[in-house]
Amino acid sequence: MAAIAGVIAAAGRGERLGSELPKALVELAGRPLVSWAAAALVPVCDVLVVVVPPEVGAEPFRAALAGSGVPLRLVAGGEERALSVRAGFAAAGDAEAVVVHDAARPFATPLLARACLDALADADAAIAATPLVDTVKESSDGRYVERTLDRSRLWAVQTPQAFRADALRAALALPDAVVRAATDEAALVERCGGRVRLVPASPRNFKITVRDDLELAAALAGVAASGSRE
Repeated sequence: MAAIAGVIAAAGRGERLGSELPKALVELAGRPLVSWAAAALVPVCDVLVVVVPPEVGAEPFRAALAGSGVPLRLVAGGEERALSVRAGFAAAGDAEAVVVHDAARPFATPLLARACLDALADADAAIAATPLVDTVKESSDGRYVERTLDRSRLWAVQTPQAFRADALRAALALPDAVVRAATDEAALVERCGGRVRLVPASPRNFKITVRDDLELAAALAGVAASGSRE
């Protein structure tokens, strides 16, 4: 039995990034993004499931993750993120806990993934997050401010996100329409009445969505690489 399964959501097509490749196969400092994401999970997982774009298939991802050091399973994703995670979870086997991570977050660390898993000691899910530092305004039309939110109560959510397997199973068993609308699986656990812990993380663990994000990540990766040589 695999005690801990890692699931990497890598089925995004990356249109906003302006790449012909799936986002997870776009290179950062000479490595595809999916390999950066895998490096955060492999040290804490017994099996790694990668959810890939169905039109691309498994082989490019298998090549990108060769030598990962844990059993690797590749499955086709769905049209929405939570449906992809549902497919990945179904392929994870009889895990006791599952840690879900976005392929587009290259700067997560095994230490952060382990902190999320450890936080399951008194929760059904535990999510990497950062407290908001900017003032946040609410607007329904994108033109006029309706109100200012209390940022002291607000957190920006990231991945990794760790789950007790039974809690994630119940969450992903919600009706398809509910699962499709979820932007993260923790919201589904909340909907089922589960307890979700916040695990403080670094703002550096940002998600690559547009070209500017990739350029910033390349600069950060370059600094890290040069620092490692000193």
